[in-house]
Amino acid sequence: MGMPSPLPVRDGVGATRLHVPLTGTWPTIADYMVERFFHLDPERLLVRFDRGEIVARDGTPLRRDTPLGAAEFVWYYREPPVEREIPFTVEILHQDEHLVVVDKPHFLPTTPGGKYLQNSTLVRLRNRLGIPDLTPIHRLDRATAGLLMFSTRPATRGAYQLLFENRRVEKVYEAVSARPADWDAARYPLVYRTHIEKRRGEVRVQVDATREPNSETLIDVIAADDRVVHTLLRPHSGKMHQLRVHLAGLGLGILHDGFYPELLPEQPDDFSRPLQLLARELRFTDPLSGEERVFRTRRSLQEAPER
Repeated sequence: MGMPSPLPVRDGVGATRLHVPLTGTWPTIADYMVERFFHLDPERLLVRFDRGEIVARDGTPLRRDTPLGAAEFVWYYREPPVEREIPFTVEILHQDEHLVVVDKPHFLPTTPGGKYLQNSTLVRLRNRLGIPDLTPIHRLDRATAGLLMFSTRPATRGAYQLLFENRRVEKVYEAVSARPADWDAARYPLVYRTHIEKRRGEVRVQVDATREPNSETLIDVIAADDRVVHTLLRPHSGKMHQLRVHLAGLGLGILHDGFYPELLPEQPDDFSRPLQLLARELRFTDPLSGEERVFRTRRSLQEAPER
């Protein structure tokens, strides 16, 4: 069980929890936080203590002179960043007392992070539906569009999370890649396996050919023309960037992917060139009702060949 926040969800965003050392060279909790957040204006941070905006586990406001050791955890609301509006809409495909299933657009992150707060799927949905307990059961990369499932109730959330942890959800994706010069449709369908490792501080995952595979994807061809290849992807595992890495390893790097096979310099979002990767389908047996559930995206990939 996670530690409950003493502060309610505000504007769709939960409070941030910070672990504070109980001992150290800082006379006060405020002194520690000023050093911890050295990039912020110290006085602006101290004023937040004066306004009672930084609280202990029981909700008691902390003062700028509260001594170190008085609280091990503190909660506060992040100051909202200046955000670029993501001009795409989240479409709700299904809602019941336990689940919300949506079609996420490209460019919109699943959860708040970095420079995206209000422009995240979770915060938009909490504000729209008025469900502060809404929580994603799984995640999609910001660049990926398609099906995303949320829990509405903490009491039943674990049952649905276990479906993903135990690989009892059948996930289907589509991708569009530039057709390579040595394209050979006879190779497909095929199962691609490799060892993927996420290293601390690196934005891309690494492939280690010397280790046993820990990721697996069944890859088939939907269609191809003289320009692109449209593939159907069924991942058996759920490693970070797995589908992007596997297609790049086959010479089928996904169109408009700035990470694989080559890491390109960071650029502002070009909304006319979304990553051509789509979470198309989710299938599972509902752990509460026993009902067979099937959800399908209504989105399509703009670079897909005509069929």
